[in-house]
Amino acid sequence: MHCLDCRTQGTTHTAVGICRDCGAAVCEEHARVAVNEVRRGSMLSAPYQPPARTVRCAMCATARAA
Repeated sequence: MHCLDCRTQGTTHTAVGICRDCGAAVCEEHARVAVNEVRRGSMLSAPYQPPARTVRCAMCATARAA
């Protein structure tokens, strides 16, 4: 699978992930990875959960930041 953003720019790079929001394939250059703290239950009784990663394309990451 190839990166959608690279294809629209006339190049071809292998995708390394899928955008969580729009489902576009993204390469290493266009992927934006965010680390999210995951909590289950109430804040006081929640056991520690390791951080989770979220992959987004550049367009969706920009839209989320706005």
